[in-house]
Amino acid sequence: MKLKTLMAAGAALAFGATVANAATLDDVKAKGYLDCGVTTGLAGFASPDDEGNWTGFDVDFCRAMSAAIFGDPDKVKYTPTTGKTRFTALQSGEVDVLARNTTWTLSRDVDLGFEFIGVNYYDGQGFMIRKDMGITSATQLDGASVCIQSGTTTELNLADYFRTNNMSFTPVVVEDSAEARQNYDQGACDVYTTDRSGLAAQRAVLQEPDTHMLLPEIISKEPLGPLVRHGDNQWGDIARWTLNALVTAEEFGVTSENADSMLESENPEIRRLLGSEGNLGGMLGLEADWALNAIKTVGNYGEIFEAHIGPNTPVGLDRGLNALYKDGGILYSPPFR
Repeated sequence: MKLKTLMAAGAALAFGATVANAATLDDVKAKGYLDCGVTTGLAGFASPDDEGNWTGFDVDFCRAMSAAIFGDPDKVKYTPTTGKTRFTALQSGEVDVLARNTTWTLSRDVDLGFEFIGVNYYDGQGFMIRKDMGITSATQLDGASVCIQSGTTTELNLADYFRTNNMSFTPVVVEDSAEARQNYDQGACDVYTTDRSGLAAQRAVLQEPDTHMLLPEIISKEPLGPLVRHGDNQWGDIARWTLNALVTAEEFGVTSENADSMLESENPEIRRLLGSEGNLGGMLGLEADWALNAIKTVGNYGEIFEAHIGPNTPVGLDRGLNALYKDGGILYSPPFR
């Protein structure tokens, strides 16, 4: 009896876990849209136009998830969040996924109860100054006033860096990136610090971008990526493999323009990716063409990067570490099999 009881309890737990894990996907389908937490506005990554239409690198991840789930990239509600409000929004269920330049750390993953589903941008913290300051290194910033956003890893990194280099600074703490840019642009602080990708995005929309520069120092590792709540493995898998699909598509040359024709590829992994072979979509609780829909509507990772933050955009970022592993970067997806 004891063995039977244990077996029955195990079966019940397994069944219960399955039901619980389907909750977010079921909820999203029931309401008919994905609620995606984004930044309050960061050029190239997530920003609304005058009519409230959102575009950007992180926005396209949300659109890819929507396409994977609904076959439509536009079934997304965008919820702007600050450094302070983003985690509460995710914990409370106000948003289904958070995609807004958030650094993956142990405490956020474990203590706050989140699950980072991968890295979509490898970054590091840097410093932006006015060129007329005549400074060439962050080690010359002793006594500077520094604009910094509250509720971010940059606060602790900044304190550690100045302490290690026996320097002092005066913090100018702000709530969001728009306030930080405004304070810096108006001269309320000497230096603006955040992730280098964010600095490049902010410099692009300053009144006189060419009068500002990024210092060479990178003082931290900032692996940025989307995240979901702990406890819903299926939902985490959908988010994770949507990101992986975009990376894998670039690796195999599958683009928004040729995705349909690649359904007949002789490469087995491409066929599994696009749903013409195997049952990977069914494993996720999605249709066979989930990844095909995502790639067709937003493009592969490289297309998304180039469209919003690449060298030919105002943000002007090189791929760097975010190039594919075979092109000298560290971007890498597990196999689709």
